Amino acid sequence: MVVSAAQQLASELVNRRDALNRELARNGVRFGIYKNGEYHDQLFPYDPIPRIIDSDEFDHLEAGLKQRVNALNAYLRDIYSDKRIVRDGVIPEEFVYTCSGYFPQVNGVTPPGGVFAHVAGEDLVQGEDGAWWVLEDNLRIPSGASYPLFARDIERRTTPRLFRDVRVRDNRDYPRLLRKSMDFVSTEGMAVVLSPGRYNSAFFEHAYLAEKTGATLVFPEDLEVVDGKLFFLDYAGRRHRVGVLYRRLSDEFLDPFAFNPDSVIGVPGLLSAYRAGNVAIVNAPGNGAADDKAIYYFVPHMIRYYLGEEPILNNAPTYMPLFERDRKEILDRLGELVIKDVAEAGGYGVVFGSSLDKDQREELAAKIVEHPRRFIAQEVIQFKDIDVVDSATGERTPRKCDLRAFVLTGQNTHVWYSGLTRYSSVPGQMIVNSSQGGGFKDTWVLAKDDSVERSTPPRVELIDPRISTVDPTMQAGVAQPSIPITKSKVENLYWLGRYTERVFTTLNTFLPFYDRVMDTDMDSFRPFARALDLPQDFTDFDTFITSFLYDGANPDSIRSAIRSAFMNAVPLRPELGSRLLQYIELAMGGIDDAAAHSSHADDLYDHRDINDLVLSFWGGIEDSQIDAPLKALLFLGKYLERMDLYTRFGLSEDGLLAPMRKMRTYMQVLDGLQMPECLDSGFMWLIERLPERGYVRIAAELGGMLSGLRTAHNENPNA
Repeated sequence: MVVSAAQQLASELVNRRDALNRELARNGVRFGIYKNGEYHDQLFPYDPIPRIIDSDEFDHLEAGLKQRVNALNAYLRDIYSDKRIVRDGVIPEEFVYTCSGYFPQVNGVTPPGGVFAHVAGEDLVQGEDGAWWVLEDNLRIPSGASYPLFARDIERRTTPRLFRDVRVRDNRDYPRLLRKSMDFVSTEGMAVVLSPGRYNSAFFEHAYLAEKTGATLVFPEDLEVVDGKLFFLDYAGRRHRVGVLYRRLSDEFLDPFAFNPDSVIGVPGLLSAYRAGNVAIVNAPGNGAADDKAIYYFVPHMIRYYLGEEPILNNAPTYMPLFERDRKEILDRLGELVIKDVAEAGGYGVVFGSSLDKDQREELAAKIVEHPRRFIAQEVIQFKDIDVVDSATGERTPRKCDLRAFVLTGQNTHVWYSGLTRYSSVPGQMIVNSSQGGGFKDTWVLAKDDSVERSTPPRVELIDPRISTVDPTMQAGVAQPSIPITKSKVENLYWLGRYTERVFTTLNTFLPFYDRVMDTDMDSFRPFARALDLPQDFTDFDTFITSFLYDGANPDSIRSAIRSAFMNAVPLRPELGSRLLQYIELAMGGIDDAAAHSSHADDLYDHRDINDLVLSFWGGIEDSQIDAPLKALLFLGKYLERMDLYTRFGLSEDGLLAPMRKMRTYMQVLDGLQMPECLDSGFMWLIERLPERGYVRIAAELGGMLSGLRTAHNENPNA
């Protein structure tokens, strides 16, 4: 009964797939890939037909996943300390110490709480006979939990009545479980999510999980190690102790002092702070020693050795070329097996012997003989096909799918009641990774017929739970940000304000000029171009307008300004929230759509919609629970840009009174705080140019505002 009701709900979602995909797009649910050395940010293809797992079946998976991850954590504790499993001959030492993920730099280090793999991504497939097989353990920086987490929220809002009637286990507790694991191992200080930067393929997830867990999203340049402790640096240069760091970059790049000296994205000295026990790192450095594809072969042995239990879940039948008997089996059956290069990931380095001709098989056989530690071979497991909706035809069609289950370990080990189901983009293809063009589905775990949901829904807050209504950092009447913010994010806020204003005012001013061109001639447009320092020698007016509005390669275009606003907004997801970022995402989609039909006469209506979205964004910021100083930084950038544009277009001084009043109001919010460098230099730049535009008095007033803010900061001992 439960299964049939869930299938009915799944069918309802298929009918609403366009609405679901629109919601995912407007929320910026993206991943990045590199092609030919270039970064491409794109939406993660989503299929509305969920994978449905029966309650009893998942209970079996849950028990097996807990068992497996507990054994892997025991193995990591052992090989970096006593090495009993090697001494007792269970795993040959050459497999341990030749593993690319084994780092002697952390030998002898027991992480805070004794946990190595806080977040495990276990990749499973279901055979055509219904049996589940574990294909891979991911214990370093497994990604993907954010996508089904986000998708479920949209599904629930799209079909609320059906979700009320169907007993699907709630999946909204992933952020709580993650933060609980982080807090369990934390030493002393704040929690941060360390991202290598905006152009990482999983950056959406970094920012989204920081938002949902209440941790601070940071980049390597925001951290420093002093006296063996890790500190976060805010925009004013103040240090804040970090107790737990959820790292989302590879071991090799974590610390140039300890690992790769050429790394420019690491934190110098981080490993020394970790070795001293002064900071917890989630997941622990050196975890790659347990998720090597060759070590995978020995996981059933680990379960028996450490836990004294028989494995609940199956390994795919695997052959090791280093063992003579296995090597002979591989070479004799090369055309039947799948060969994996243990150094590769993301679906790369996987070769199906059946796809090779005679010469290619001989070439691969020679490599296996020459480098036996580099490869493993596995029996081909025929995945169970699951229907997806073909994006071109709208018809259901079968695809190969896997499941990445997430296991979180802190004081206890928890299996998340959901998972990332990935499907192949090509019929019959067995590689499903997003980097290979695959998409994703939600994973529904059904509750028992006679039980309540087995996870507790998150507590509903009327305000953002990350923002305290009583600011603990209020000192001497000065409003300090309750969430420490970095210099780079201060600049993001400032430029987000400037670029959104540039879009809004430029479009508002552009349309009347363009209207006069239609009534007279194109010379009516030259004052507009002159005010914005645009070329005035255009001969083909339509080409000029197309370039000004839609050319992404033109840094002065409206499209470039929207893209710049978006690029500054995305790192601010934890501070602003996904709901507010929707408006910038939609504005970017709007200009892209307008560019696609720029020759049509009706595309000017799209510009009105873009400005409405900008207004909605500003209104949402003003009405939100975001810290007042953070709002002030954004709006000061906005009104500074407005003053620049208004004076370029020659508005009267009376027309400048309103933005001047707004600037005074927001300057008072920052009274006594450190003056951000970007804001100071922006004020100085505009003040220097106003006299030559004929606004001497306005320049003097702005200069007085700036001087007053500098004086207030110098007089505040707590700033």
